[in-house]
Amino acid sequence: MSVELTIADYQNLQHCNDLIYLLNSYAQDPMGGAAPLSDYSVQNLCAKLAARNDVFTILCYVDGKPAGICNFVEGFSTFKAKPLLNIHDMGVVAEYRGLGLSHKMMDLVEKIAGERDCCKITLEVLEGNQVAKNSYLKFGFTSYELDPKMGSALFWEKVL
Repeated sequence: MSVELTIADYQNLQHCNDLIYLLNSYAQDPMGGAAPLSDYSVQNLCAKLAARNDVFTILCYVDGKPAGICNFVEGFSTFKAKPLLNIHDMGVVAEYRGLGLSHKMMDLVEKIAGERDCCKITLEVLEGNQVAKNSYLKFGFTSYELDPKMGSALFWEKVL
């Protein structure tokens, strides 16, 4: 089995097709919302990503076939006055799970974070996604809290 990781080139048609396939696979999984990407997202995602300089995608291939994806966004920590990387999407196609692909992708994210002098890597995970939580814990992630008396940070959203 050969595993290849590459940073997606959003101008490369094959990378874009693989990105859409992998992200759509993740979106259709119960942990990704159990719904396919919208037609708008399928048609516009690569162009919108290509127009940004703070978003990156790792594509993971097993024996030349798309197997995993990690989308991450550079942000900024005002408390540390340094950049940070947020893992926005992390997904592995069902048939390739259990091969350690997410850790290989996280190793690369951590390397990139170091090269960019980031102070931390952040991510969100669903409470019920025990497999992902265990993986992230093994990789060194913990819940975020400033003061244990105040509890862990919560991830909220307001859809616009």
